[in-house]
Amino acid sequence: MLNRRFFLKTLGWSGAALTATPAAIARTDAPAAPPRLTGRVTGHGKGLANVSVTDGFTVVQTDANGRYTLPADGHADFVYISIPAGYDFPNDKGTASFYQPVSIGKETFTADFTLEKLPVDDTRHQFVVWADTQMISKADAEQLKAGAAPDLRDLVATYPKGTLFHGIGCGDLVWDHFELYDDYKQAVTTTGIPFFNVIGNHDLDLEARSDEGSARTFRQQFGPTYYSFNRGKIHYVVLDDVFFIGTAKKYIGYLPEAQLHWLEQDLQTVPKGSTVVVSLHIPTQTGYARRNKLKEEVISGTVANRNHLYELLKPFNVHIMSGHTHVNEKWQAGNITEHVHGTVCGAWWTGPICSDGTPAGYGVYEVDGNDIRWYYKSTGKPRAHQLRIYEKGRIKDAPEQMAVNVWNWDPSWKIEWLEDGVVKGKPESRVALDPWATELYAGPELPKKHKFVDPTLTDHLFFFTPSAGANEITIRATDRFGTVYTETVKVS
Repeated sequence: MLNRRFFLKTLGWSGAALTATPAAIARTDAPAAPPRLTGRVTGHGKGLANVSVTDGFTVVQTDANGRYTLPADGHADFVYISIPAGYDFPNDKGTASFYQPVSIGKETFTADFTLEKLPVDDTRHQFVVWADTQMISKADAEQLKAGAAPDLRDLVATYPKGTLFHGIGCGDLVWDHFELYDDYKQAVTTTGIPFFNVIGNHDLDLEARSDEGSARTFRQQFGPTYYSFNRGKIHYVVLDDVFFIGTAKKYIGYLPEAQLHWLEQDLQTVPKGSTVVVSLHIPTQTGYARRNKLKEEVISGTVANRNHLYELLKPFNVHIMSGHTHVNEKWQAGNITEHVHGTVCGAWWTGPICSDGTPAGYGVYEVDGNDIRWYYKSTGKPRAHQLRIYEKGRIKDAPEQMAVNVWNWDPSWKIEWLEDGVVKGKPESRVALDPWATELYAGPELPKKHKFVDPTLTDHLFFFTPSAGANEITIRATDRFGTVYTETVKVS
């Protein structure tokens, strides 16, 4: 049943595979003589010292008066800053604006940056990750603008007035239809918070002859494809890990040397032991190959040279934010936790849940100093909506069993099931297909909108067999932060 679409997944991730990917550098013509970049970074009327300024190849810092000089690379399209902590994020109706295009042909190009100091301490702040808004039509765009955008706006309103929020659009902002970038920006404006954006494989110029030219349109819309910024004690990095191989709709997960060299310089300004949040589209790694018993990873589904990235990140406490797979999962090893996000578009705007049963939605992160807490926010549902119970009969190969999907689960969670108020134990963790996703997406005639969508195996399903005389079943799920979520159903 699932083999009918497997060939698509070997190229990318179902619909995600039906696209291609951008690069780390943009200009494909012969570089002109590079100008000398100069300028000043100011805030509250004074020059700001030690602000990182870059052309994407070299990183320098401003002097005591906020001035910088930078010999630009011949391929540089932008000069941009790493916004320092304590300052507001410049934006154009919510879309972050921290860069200036470089004019070629001048001996010296001057770019000044003016920042506004925040009225509050930013040690505590929040951010959200929108993975794969991925719109292919105006109908999809209207769903985004009527659903996730006001949902996020309303969520922000539940926090105390003045709470700092920002968003990260984690790639595949559209689905190859660049005219829908305007709709994406309108949705961002509705949220009321500034967004930084990541390039995804569906944000590429597919006619480009190589990776270097495949990010042209994205750059015109959103600026550099890799950069950094700061808020409170957190250093945020955005990377471009989608490497277009020069033929339409094919790409790999890969970080080019120019980008790694830039990151190496960028991180030299960050104190060791700090928390660094890295956002990119293709996950650095996932459990997909393990769950599907594959001998090798799908080359477009993870980052091939990830270990070199991990080496650069060794001195820090790291959270990696990714999307692309349209499922929700987490892994942790040593100093790194990766959050692979369920998507805003669910199963490509085909149903209310992702292929692993995760509701369409987004990740929410609450920062206090170097510490980060998180939860998953299902679009249109309350914050407490963190699990779904399946009654007997929904699991076709085990009709006497019940199951629960705890989509933001990781191994530090505690899952318990109760019968009529009495704790019975821990449900059995099993790699399996979500029952509702199977009902919505499995079979030759399903789903109606995008036929390539299939249910996918997940690690966050738990199974148990209720007693014959049980009347009421409760699932109690306690996350790593001690927050308890419960759902109760009657046994039919």
